[in-house]
Amino acid sequence: MAEIQHLTLLNGRTLAYRIYGASSGFPLVWFHGTPAGIAPPPLLVKAAGERGIKIIAAARPGFGGSARHHGRRVVDAVADIQVLNEHLGVKECLVAGWSGGGPHTLACAARLPGVIAALTIAGVGPADAPDLDFLAGQGEDNVAEFQAAQQGEDALRAFCLAQLAEIVQGSVADAVAALRGILSAVDYQACLESAELGEYLVSLLRDGMSAGVDGWIDDDLELTQPWGFGLSEVCVPVLLYQGSDDIMVPYSHGVWLAQHLPKEHLREHLIEGEGHVSLVAKGDELLEELIKAGGISRRTTSSTCTVPSNQQALEP
Repeated sequence: MAEIQHLTLLNGRTLAYRIYGASSGFPLVWFHGTPAGIAPPPLLVKAAGERGIKIIAAARPGFGGSARHHGRRVVDAVADIQVLNEHLGVKECLVAGWSGGGPHTLACAARLPGVIAALTIAGVGPADAPDLDFLAGQGEDNVAEFQAAQQGEDALRAFCLAQLAEIVQGSVADAVAALRGILSAVDYQACLESAELGEYLVSLLRDGMSAGVDGWIDDDLELTQPWGFGLSEVCVPVLLYQGSDDIMVPYSHGVWLAQHLPKEHLREHLIEGEGHVSLVAKGDELLEELIKAGGISRRTTSSTCTVPSNQQALEP
């Protein structure tokens, strides 16, 4: 596993991150799911190494060595990544995220200076959207989770701690079985057929909760609140992938995002027969399209995306 590194932000919080793929390659900022560790999918890491892409994976506050930021909003990820990019000397980058990392990816596509293209894989839609039934189509465990989130932090903490006990104990097969309530048939089968994929999923969850459940709680709470930015602000190419057989983030979320992201920048892939986990097995395909969308080989100037003036010097 890549070595974990830490950056102290201006307000004293610690941000933990790891570098994967080609260490001197073109940067791609990765946003992990909920609740999950920061490691990108193995096939994406492999493809990045082969294609000269450096993946910068930061843990959101409360996860894996990053200090908690109580009351955070989705848009707050922009400030953290802006400081991290400046620290690493990154002036232009790709951004990508999976599941709960999808909204953070879109926030950066809207407001992070230097972003040239974005990829969201099975990304969550906004819970406050009047034309999206947020819970419809979700697995029973997810429904119980977000109902707990609506009751407040204490109820949500009790739910998360109970789930944590099931996931961290026993074998990989036992942990996958414990996730059956949020794995569609295609995802469950994919984990059974690929030992690597099943092991990755379980290790990701266990790593994500190694520091407790604060990050998970804060992710859920921020996902049930307004995100703090508008999708109309996105002005770079966005690749949107969503499977029809996904009960962690239902197909309707992908459809909603496809309907509300700026059409001139959107490249949608609403795919029949794919699930939540099976999609990330397409690492090479996803990365190849993202590289093309960013036009990396043709770029000679910085991004032309205009960041709102009140976002130029965000407080991290």
